[in-house]
Amino acid sequence: MSTVAKATERIGSGWLSFAGLLILLLGVFNVVEGIFAIANDRYAAYATSTQGELYVFNLHTWGWLHVLLGVVLIAVGAGIWSGKEWARGAGIGLAGATALLQMLYLPVYPFWSLINIGLCILVIYALVVPPRGSTAD
Repeated sequence: MSTVAKATERIGSGWLSFAGLLILLLGVFNVVEGIFAIANDRYAAYATSTQGELYVFNLHTWGWLHVLLGVVLIAVGAGIWSGKEWARGAGIGLAGATALLQMLYLPVYPFWSLINIGLCILVIYALVVPPRGSTAD
């Protein structure tokens, strides 16, 4: 094998496959959570224990934020699986943003938010650990 062929080879990483799967899962979770916040009256009735406002936005706006973030997370997860370098950096940033959003959402659904925050931490770890230039297996 020539040195040129070795230089273009990419190292496969199970961590990136794991991160891609988790970020896709987080995206689906956020889309579903957002749809429930937008469309379900019982969901909104439970959340009104915080007087209908969650810091800056009402529950309807939080729902749309979750849907939009979920769609972007799904796109980044697909980018990670397809080996795009930009997707690793975007995944780290979006996982951090998702964790912050979930921390703001703690008063409404604390258990669900803590699960999402834990998954975000796993995603960040799985995206940082593989060597530069590696791709998902």
